[in-house]
Amino acid sequence: MRKLTIALSMFAAMTSQPTWAQTTDPVIMTVAGVPVLRSEFEYSYNKNNGEGVIDKLSVDEYVNLFINYKLKVAAALDAKLDTLSSFRQEYVMYRDQQVKPTMVTDADVLKEAREMYERTKAMVGPRGLVRPAHILLKLSTKATPQLQEQIKQRIDSVYQALKGGADFAEMAQKLSDDVGSGKHGGELPWIAPSQTLKEFEDVAFALAPGEMSQPFLSPVGYHIVLLKERKQLEPFDSLKSAIVASLERRGIREKIAEMKLRRKMSMSAGQQNAAQVMQQQADSLAAVNQDLKYLFQEYHDGLLLYEISSREVWDKASSDEVALKTWFDTHKKDYAWNEPRYRGMAYHVKTKKDVKAVKKCVKKLPFDEWTEALRTTFNPDSVIRIRVEKGLFKPGDNATIDRLVFKIGSDDAVSNPDYPIDAVFGKKLKRPDNYQDVRERVVEDLQDYLEKEWVDSLRRRYQVEINQDILKTVNKHL
Repeated sequence: MRKLTIALSMFAAMTSQPTWAQTTDPVIMTVAGVPVLRSEFEYSYNKNNGEGVIDKLSVDEYVNLFINYKLKVAAALDAKLDTLSSFRQEYVMYRDQQVKPTMVTDADVLKEAREMYERTKAMVGPRGLVRPAHILLKLSTKATPQLQEQIKQRIDSVYQALKGGADFAEMAQKLSDDVGSGKHGGELPWIAPSQTLKEFEDVAFALAPGEMSQPFLSPVGYHIVLLKERKQLEPFDSLKSAIVASLERRGIREKIAEMKLRRKMSMSAGQQNAAQVMQQQADSLAAVNQDLKYLFQEYHDGLLLYEISSREVWDKASSDEVALKTWFDTHKKDYAWNEPRYRGMAYHVKTKKDVKAVKKCVKKLPFDEWTEALRTTFNPDSVIRIRVEKGLFKPGDNATIDRLVFKIGSDDAVSNPDYPIDAVFGKKLKRPDNYQDVRERVVEDLQDYLEKEWVDSLRRRYQVEINQDILKTVNKHL
């Protein structure tokens, strides 16, 4: 999902906009030989300039962004990136997320709900439903005869107390090993026939409301059951909403869609596989739903845009260390700081001799090798000998560096009692002396440069024609 989000963030917020009524749909521009209809441009423009957008663009301002987008997609197609299996798999996944829900109607879900109700009704039968409460004293099937006798004596004592007037709910809360029901006075949900242990079911269904059973043994232990209520299954209409909600939570629409997909494949007598059926479904939807048609295209073009932008700009700028160094060396003045920095570390030790030992350990090493050297020398196992904060710090980033390097903050700062000696080692910089000190900014600037150079080359490579008369009618036609 990250690829699509990044690629489409330049154009689509993924929220549908109304399709503008129109009797004709003229070509508004041609990019790299591919005509673009006015409706497609309007779809993109309106989605990126709708409610909630702070920096709205005029149509004329948006045209160049749209053309650049189309040029990049044309370059991706010429590079045959749409033939990559990774592209195809991702596109199909995104497209099918839109298509599958359209294969299922509310009537389909209601039909499943009705069938579920009928199965439940058949299972319940004339015996109806019961809502019992119980007290359970657990007993393993492997329990010794002596332990079984002890548990039986306990349940018999509970039963006698209940017969003597003890409150069932209070006894369940205090004594029942079924903690879940015990918190609610032993009460269980409604139970249908064949839904619980046979021994429990036989006793519960034999009771009248308000009647209490004698102690009895099941595979999980000794029970005493108090029947709270019994009833017949309600009519479908009164349960419909609850059944539908339950099915929705269990992903019934996805299951119905899969079932319909298999049915369509079967009806084709082996002529269509799942991918072909889904493509046919997508084509049918796009033919009657213009917004969905352009959404599919956004998925398609957005993934291509991400891939080719990564290759031509993003990856080049972030991974070409020589290019980053060259860019920084050429534009050093652009990366001046308003305040100094400290490239190094603040460290905290237990003994004075470790202050010098730490400096000696890293003194002749490159900055990026300090961490591993310190770890293997001072903290090779579970014994932590030193604590270190390493990086490029500006005033306010680190209290120890503020105090010992920038001479700000309190001299009375309390050190860690386990590591009471604070020290620093590194270099105070008035300005960055290599691109690593400002790497993130250098990468961004190099990306901007590569992006501009790339777009300029695409403008020279591909022809763009704009129908200015049609452009003036955007969102203004009948």
